[in-house]
Formats: sequence, C-alpha cells, structure tokens
Amino acid sequence: MLILRIARGMAALALAVACAVAQAALTADDLKSLADESASAKVAGIERLVASGEPRAAVILKAMRNDALVASSDGALFIVEGTGHVDALSGAKATVDASTLDGVTINNRVRGALDAALAAFDLLAPDAAVRTKAIAALEQLRSAAIAPLIDAAYARETDAGLKARLALLRAAQRLASDDRSARLEAIAQLAESDNPSTRLLLLPFVERAADGSMKETDADVRAAAERAIRSIDASQRKGELAGAVFTGLSLGSVLLLAALGLAIIYGLMGVINMAHGEFLMIGAYATYVVQNLFRRYLPEAIDWYLAAALPAAFVAAFALGVVIERTVVRHLYGRPLETLLATYGLSLLLIQATRTLFGAQNVEVANPSWMSGGVQLLPNLILPWNRIYIIAFALIVVGLVWALLGRTRLGLFVRAVTQNRAMAGCVGVRTTRVDMLAFGLGAGVAGLGGVALSQVGNVGPDLGQTFIVDSFMAVVLGGVGQLAGTIVGSFGLGIVNKFLEPFAGAVLAKIIVLVLIVLFIQRRPQGLFALKGRAAEAS
Repeated sequence: MLILRIARGMAALALAVACAVAQAALTADDLKSLADESASAKVAGIERLVASGEPRAAVILKAMRNDALVASSDGALFIVEGTGHVDALSGAKATVDASTLDGVTINNRVRGALDAALAAFDLLAPDAAVRTKAIAALEQLRSAAIAPLIDAAYARETDAGLKARLALLRAAQRLASDDRSARLEAIAQLAESDNPSTRLLLLPFVERAADGSMKETDADVRAAAERAIRSIDASQRKGELAGAVFTGLSLGSVLLLAALGLAIIYGLMGVINMAHGEFLMIGAYATYVVQNLFRRYLPEAIDWYLAAALPAAFVAAFALGVVIERTVVRHLYGRPLETLLATYGLSLLLIQATRTLFGAQNVEVANPSWMSGGVQLLPNLILPWNRIYIIAFALIVVGLVWALLGRTRLGLFVRAVTQNRAMAGCVGVRTTRVDMLAFGLGAGVAGLGGVALSQVGNVGPDLGQTFIVDSFMAVVLGGVGQLAGTIVGSFGLGIVNKFLEPFAGAVLAKIIVLVLIVLFIQRRPQGLFALKGRAAEAS
C-alpha cells in the first residue's frame, strides 16, 4: 500500500527533493551496506538512501522493513515479490536461485531507523492525513539523515498547521549543527513549542558533563536554551492547570447530580438521608442491566443503550425513594437522630442486597463508541469525550430541575413547604404528598448521577459510600435548599479536591477540604447562599 502511495507521488517527490538538495542516483555500492552484518553499517546505508531522495530508495526500505529484502553471496540485493524476485536497484525482474539468497535481518535499532526513513518519505505524500501521521512519527524518531527530506517537505507544504509542525521538526534537526547561528535560530523556534519532547531536546544544552563542565560551551546558546526551557515549562503548567480544572469540573458534575437530589430532600424535609448514596448505586446498576439487555437483544444498537438507561435509572431510583419515604422516613419527621440511624441501616441493607443480586465484585459498564476518545487541546491536555458529555448532562439536569422547581405547580408547592411548612399546609398544600414526590425526585436525580458515574468509574455495591459525605458538604457549603449554592458548592469542591490531591494525596485532600468547610460554616452558618423566607427568619 505504501509502495502504491509512493508511486503516485513519485514525480512530486523527485522534483521537491531535487530543489532542496543536490542528489545523485543510487548505485549498487549504496545498497551493499544494507546486507552488512553490522547494525551500524545498515543504519548508515539507510541514511544514505534517505539522503539520496530517490523514490526507488523508499521501495527498497519498505521491502527491508517487511523482511522482503534478500541478498546474494556477491552482495546484490533483490526484493521478493510473490514467487519471484526483482532487482532492488532497477526494479527489473530477475532470475535467481532462491536457495543462494539470504534474508537481510534487522534488529530494533535498524527497525527504528527504517521507521524514521519511511516516515520521511511520507512527508511528500499527496494525502494530508498521511503527512500528518508522518510528522507525528518523525517527532518521536530523530535522524540527521532525513533533514533534506524535511526541508523539501517544508518548502512544498501548503497546510498552515502542518507547516508549523514541520518548522519545529526542522529546528529540532538543526540543534546538532556546527553553525552557531543555526543552533540559536533552532532554539528560538523550539521555544514556541509546547510539546514535552521538545524540552528533552533542549536539556543537553544546559546539562553538565561528568567533570562538572557545561556540555555546551557557548554561553549564548546555553542562555537561549534556558529561556526556551522556561517558556516550554510555563506552557506545560498552563496545560496542567487547565487539566486540573477540567477534571475538577467533571468530578463536580457527578457530585452535583448527587448533591442536587440531597439538597431537595434535606432542604425540604430536613432529613439527613444516609442512604442517599445508594440511589447513585441504583442508577449505576440500572445502567448495567440495560446495557446487558441491549447486548443480548439489540446488539446492533448497543451504542445507544444510554438513551434507555437514563429513564430506567430515574424510575428505579424514584420508585425506591418513594418506597423509603412512605415506609420509613415519614414516621420519623422531626426526629433527626432516629432518621439518621434508620437511613444508615437502609444503606447497609441496600448494599448487601446488591451484593446478593450482582455479586461483590465490580461490574463492567462500557462507554458507547461516541463517548470514546477525546479532544487534544495541548500535548499534555486531552479532554475525554465521556467527561465532556457528563459535564453537559449535569448542566442539562440542573436546568430541568430549575425549570421544575421554578415553573411548575409542583415546584411552587416544594418551595412553599421548604420556606414555611405550617403556612403551606394552612392554605391547602398537601405537605405529605409533596414530601413523597420531593423525596422521589431527589432520589431520581441521584439515579441519573449514577448513570453518569458509571461512565467514568467502577460500578460496585459500595459506589454510593464514596459520594455521600461530599454531597452533604456541597449542600451545607452552598446553603440548605439553595439550587445555586449546590451548583457552586459541588463544582467548587470538585476543583479544590483535584488541585489538592497532587500535593496532599486523595485522603488528606478531603480532610483539608472538610476542615476548610467547618471553618467557613463557623463564620457563615447559612452557607454561601442564605435561605430566604419566614423559615429563615424564624430560625
């Protein structure tokens, strides 16, 4: 396939390289070293073929890479094609005794040189995708012999993005030049790169030899390299900072879905529901069940199982929430200690029931194909599609909950009961029914959080225990019963945790966050967004 590609671009290749370098036609002597026993001789031969710029050189190197290059006892090289052979130099069919031919062996060092050489020839391919792949390969495989082809490709390249990458590639090749001005120019160009591998190329200019002296004797070159390294480091820190913020947002989005339901339940009824994390677990396992049903009955539509998992998870968690509220919680209103203990017992019961049904081990929930991969913004910053979708999904759910609470009759009743339960009851609001629906709604929203969580983490019986404490912290920090406060608290906790974890570790980071929240609540007991209304005034 590569041979056909090279053949189509043969004329352009020869013309471009001819304009860039003075080249000579290949000779039999140029090929003899390819069959040498020494790996160093083979590499030197590969470099001579690349420097020649001859299209035939790419065909020979491709055959060598595919173990299709053989040599006769007198050093002549042939390429195996089907059941016959062709002369490696001319491409003409040859009649030879196969028993007299030996294969040209290659080791890892020679294989790396071949990869670099073939990628260099691909720089002049007509297909932009092939050129992009070749540049990416050459960024990892450095060889001075390919400099002429890089120059030719740079002069010919019309794509602005690829031309910029080729400019950095050319600069990297010129770091070993004996020309001081060429090295300075190359360092200046590399300073504009944010690729981590570029930094490694510059390190030898600021390192010391074994005797303590600087490897680079030119002070100006050393100073330029130091400035370039600082510039690249600054760019790397920006990528790391952006990555930490994004990871924090993705963590905060899952936390938001858990805390949002808790804010409704805790804000409306003042119930400390220790089983709330298990609604996340129910949503995640509902996703697992739906995925398995699709694999068994609708394998051709497996990429869309999440469309069915979302309502299934909401309904399952909503129904469980209604059952818990009707059978346990409604009898314990106004008795916070008993409610806490009862819901904690329910939490353990649900965890054990899940272990019995699905086993104690984690289960697999796979991402659909459209959630795989990511967007690379910087060399050290890739935004995974699954986390991007989860952030967007969390914001959509927040919008729907806001519309429900702010624009519907049920939302009006929920807000009325939250602010003044006694007065709401006096004007005809059925507070017990509102309690049931609000508890179910909070559980259902947490179930949706379980769907999101199943796409970025393990699904197991203890899944909900990880988020229950963080959810309460987000609700208390934002302000009890305040939707905006829950959003700010969730995203804030997620981002702060991800910033602290690299320095303090996951456990200590949570402890630090908890201490900071306690100190904050001491100064502002009502949280970031204080509750308004008669209930707030009464308190």
